[in-house]
Amino acid sequence: MPAGSPRQPLSDHRLQGEWIRQRFLHPPSRWSLEAESNAERPTGEGLLDRDSPALIPAAVLVPLLPTPDGLQVLLTVRSNRLRKHRGQIAFPGGRLDAGDASVEAAALREAREETGLMPAQVSVLGTLPTMATGTGFWVTPVVGLLDAAVRLDGLTLSPDEVQEAFLVPLAFLMNPARHQRRIGRWQQQGQTVQRSFLAMPWRAPDGRSYFIWGATATILRNFYHFLAAD
Repeated sequence: MPAGSPRQPLSDHRLQGEWIRQRFLHPPSRWSLEAESNAERPTGEGLLDRDSPALIPAAVLVPLLPTPDGLQVLLTVRSNRLRKHRGQIAFPGGRLDAGDASVEAAALREAREETGLMPAQVSVLGTLPTMATGTGFWVTPVVGLLDAAVRLDGLTLSPDEVQEAFLVPLAFLMNPARHQRRIGRWQQQGQTVQRSFLAMPWRAPDGRSYFIWGATATILRNFYHFLAAD
């Protein structure tokens, strides 16, 4: 089912790189922010919150690539070599290292390690509010505008971390009609946990299907709220 109350797709001018840059320079005073899920957890297990010592600081890059067809969002498929969340759709990113000067630096470092994107190819526009994920991370999304010369076939993917990189039109992801609310059930500590989550299924022009969900979809949903606010 569509997520939340009926909303309109973003107008074309709000999907332009310069407009988005100005939105970060002059952000709205109030706008909606959604959590990753409304998990129903076993008795005695509370929802993670920002004050939980278990949360691990992390950052992801939300890369926007200018193309003749408009801005595209660069996403990755996590490698099957990874121990957790293999094959899932993600932004380049990971936990903060001791040597990272900022969340922006961490996001750029992770993007370079995972995809070969160089910091000089990314113009950081700003950050979205940090959010807790169900997997125990305290994630700051860093939105960056890529050099228009960046090409998918020019990326150097780390096979240990990334199986594939692909593009999705920003206009598709910023259309709330594409934002779905789904229900899933997981086994956790021997009990069944029910959880609702956001999903944005994408079928590429070549026919391949990508299931964008969870924290990645929530970040995109919050990006929509940020850009749509008056």
